Amino acid sequence: MRRVALFAVLAIAAAAVFGVFVMSLWNWLVPELFGGRAVTFWQAIGLLVLSRILFGGFFRGQGHGGPGRYRIMERWEQMTPEEREKFRQGMRRGCGVRGDEREGVQT
Repeated sequence: MRRVALFAVLAIAAAAVFGVFVMSLWNWLVPELFGGRAVTFWQAIGLLVLSRILFGGFFRGQGHGGPGRYRIMERWEQMTPEEREKFRQGMRRGCGVRGDEREGVQT
């Protein structure tokens, strides 16, 4: 029970520190550079939450790509060299452009 209480106190303290940091940084840079308004502490906390939702997500695994990345790596390792080359060719085509159309284009 003490660990939970300690974790809650530390989480609240960390949120407060990050909130003050974001508020200070925003109020220092944005009005001067972009002519924006200053934000309050609670608006800074809202910005932190919004950025986490938009860019970080709340329920994904940590790191690059999360747990799904390992599943993809396993599938890649199980492919034969021919399957890998076929996959690479498909990725090179991308966005619906057929390979024979792309071959005539010089970059």
